[in-house]
Amino acid sequence: MEKKIGIALIGLGNRGISMLHDCLLPRREVEVVSVCDVYEDRRDRAVQKIKEAGRPAPFSTADCREAIDRPDVDAALLMTPWDDHINLACFAMRAGKYTGMEVGGAYSLDDCWKLVRTFEETGTPCMLLENCCYGRDELMILNMVRQGLFGEIVHCQGGYRHDLRDEVSFGRENRHYRFRNYRARCCENYPTHELGPIATILDINRGNRLVSLVSMASKAAGLHDYLQREKGASYDGAQLPYAQGDVVTTVLKCARGETICITLDTTLPRFYSRGFHVQGTRGMYMEDNHSVFLDGQDNAFDFKWREKWGCADAYREAYDHPVWKAYLERGVRGGHDGMDWLEMDAFFHAVSEKAPAPIDVYDAAAWMSVSCLSEQSVALGGAPMAIPDFTNGKWLSREPWQP
Repeated sequence: MEKKIGIALIGLGNRGISMLHDCLLPRREVEVVSVCDVYEDRRDRAVQKIKEAGRPAPFSTADCREAIDRPDVDAALLMTPWDDHINLACFAMRAGKYTGMEVGGAYSLDDCWKLVRTFEETGTPCMLLENCCYGRDELMILNMVRQGLFGEIVHCQGGYRHDLRDEVSFGRENRHYRFRNYRARCCENYPTHELGPIATILDINRGNRLVSLVSMASKAAGLHDYLQREKGASYDGAQLPYAQGDVVTTVLKCARGETICITLDTTLPRFYSRGFHVQGTRGMYMEDNHSVFLDGQDNAFDFKWREKWGCADAYREAYDHPVWKAYLERGVRGGHDGMDWLEMDAFFHAVSEKAPAPIDVYDAAAWMSVSCLSEQSVALGGAPMAIPDFTNGKWLSREPWQP
């Protein structure tokens, strides 16, 4: 019988449990051999779910290092709060465990360099688990860009535009790390959902790189207003100051000359959107109206844009990415419209083949550095910040990204 991939699952909050249920237990080639969380009830819940699925009960501990550094662990999946990600990833790499690290922003450039140098010293791969790089729309647009339909790409936009007022405001009760971050920091705190797919479009770290950014933040009013209404003025959280601006706008410049605008918008009422937008010399895509505009084909609709609203689906048959065409034939499954499953397909394929990480430490460092650099830029009134070349020149010759 073929040996299963032994997994240490670290962090058993909402994300860890959902990944366990949606993407780990359904895989017969994977065995969750250890679980870890600082909260006993979360550990017990995970163990129970694993046993109910007919799998062996895993080793359970509050010590993440004890969970990772075991002979039956082949890979570690890190689903912990943001501030734990890089230190745990470095520990797992030094323990020789292929590492999957959930997304978030870095707290310092030192941490980003630590991630890169640990990989370079150990040779142990670490994958940033950015599921949006595997989204159906994102991969279709990547396919269209690489076939030249949009011409030379000039500008991209994206955002994490998600009403998280309930999640943040009730963070103490629900033991969620966002609460303490929104209390103390003002920055683009969750950059990779929007930046990851844009980075694949623009060949970031693979013939191009991020060179600088400027960032500005609005005032922080949303959480105070929400808590006043939801819990009343007597609730202490309604009176607390919140550092995180309601809307943070960051503009990045690339070595090839492209610009990127990303927006964090999580504490005001709104619909969910990642605002994916790609604009080139011959066409563009806009997520918020789900439309493609091609020069010479759609110009007649310039002032009748509603007639083309939602036209991107018309391009599915011709330009759906091959990865998604094959996935649709097999059957879409897992969370986040199937992105999670594809992301974990890529991770486990790399683990089993002992292959490089599909989204590696250089990508992780560059994308995650936006958080700490935006924090500095906001604090200095929108001052420009240089983004380091974490590849040390290797971006000039690295091959384009493939999902």
